[in-house]
Amino acid sequence: MSSFSIIMIVLGLGGLGFFLGRSRALSMSDTNHQKLHSLPGYYGQIVALYTIVPALLILMTWLFVQPILIETRVSGMIPDSVIPEGGAKSLVLADVRRISGGLDALMAASGLSEDELAQMNADQTDIRKQLAEVGVAIGTDVQGPVFEAAKTFRATENVGRFWMSGVTLAMAALLFVVTLLRITPDLRARNTSETFVLSLLIGASLVAILTTVGIVGSLLFETLNFFKMYPAKDFFFSTVWNPQFRGGSDLGILPLLWGTLYVSLLALLVAVPTGLMIAIYLAEYAGKGLRSFAKPAIEVLAGIPTIVYGLFALITVGPFLRDYIASPLGLGSSSSSVLTAGLVMGIMLIPFVSSLSDDIINAVPQAMRDGSYGLGATKSETIKQVILPAALPGVVGAVLLAASRAIGETMIVVMGAGAAAKLGLNPFEAMTTVTVKIVSQLTGDTEFASPETLVAFALGLTLFVITLGLNVIALHVVRKYREQYE
Repeated sequence: MSSFSIIMIVLGLGGLGFFLGRSRALSMSDTNHQKLHSLPGYYGQIVALYTIVPALLILMTWLFVQPILIETRVSGMIPDSVIPEGGAKSLVLADVRRISGGLDALMAASGLSEDELAQMNADQTDIRKQLAEVGVAIGTDVQGPVFEAAKTFRATENVGRFWMSGVTLAMAALLFVVTLLRITPDLRARNTSETFVLSLLIGASLVAILTTVGIVGSLLFETLNFFKMYPAKDFFFSTVWNPQFRGGSDLGILPLLWGTLYVSLLALLVAVPTGLMIAIYLAEYAGKGLRSFAKPAIEVLAGIPTIVYGLFALITVGPFLRDYIASPLGLGSSSSSVLTAGLVMGIMLIPFVSSLSDDIINAVPQAMRDGSYGLGATKSETIKQVILPAALPGVVGAVLLAASRAIGETMIVVMGAGAAAKLGLNPFEAMTTVTVKIVSQLTGDTEFASPETLVAFALGLTLFVITLGLNVIALHVVRKYREQYE
């Protein structure tokens, strides 16, 4: 039974529990001529909550733990002899998972039975060809141990799925019956329901916190493994980025940091002034009709996929800058450049700055405007000396959001700025950023335990620290300004 089917059954049982719990409370109240402690709906809520929540928690835990246990078991079946030279067992396990997933499709297409599948031998059958016919592509020939591991993977997964369905549905049914039988007019259903919901809210809050801790922990753990293989001094202070994947790599982060900051700075130089002026005009000068049309039209830019911006940079902006500015001035001959990515990214960031700044400016009390006008100030003087200072903390937050978005952007940089890691001041030269290299280092068939792959985690942790530092600085500036203003 699929996970979706289990969830639907549990939700349906919970819905049934709500109506039965409510009806049982009302029936017992009428029979015993006893007043209910809580509203009837609360009795239904506790049956639904106790039926749904524990069962779904078991299901999610099972779905998380089961793949780990299966891979641990199957990993021991893969001998070192089937691991390609320069490869890793994790890559072989990926093939095992793909083969396992394709066996069901193969059985459905060819009519194989479970016994016939168990007797199949990779040495006697071209498994790779048969899997390709049902849409499962395997890069290398399927060797005997790999195929046997895939069959074990599939069988264990099926057994696990069976027990998962049984345990989850049994838990839901058991709690459904027990909670329903506990319902009496004296039951403090409202208190029980509210306590349960409060626990869910606390759990949801912990999920966000634990997710952050998990992200930082995984980055830190793999980064420490990287620094055991590659000197931290060379990583942070080397000006050369040259991963060879065969030894002798030079993995200096400085060119990537420079490219990231350069592109982000150009993007902010485009987005912040433009977005702020748009916000001031819409909030203070534009009429209601124009505002109702212009603001949604500007916010449409935020909904355009970044790949579309990347194509715009590659096809339109890059060739224009190359043909009409860079080439005539002798500054460059490539359509991929820092300026191309910065301009297009700046256009993408305009809605982030303008929309947030507009809302913040509109939140400034009208009394402050009236007081300024009463003292004889003009509209422009009021904007410069009253409204913008009052809205500055929010505007700083909008700029910070735009900066974080710029630092984390990938597709526009790939298609607009190129992939060259180097230091330079010429905005018409191709450069790259940290995020682009994180993607490139984690793609391909490189062994995961190699420095060229683990460096992606060091890059990610460095980028996280930089972004966190920007947040701390912005928070300090805002608090300091508020103290002076108040």
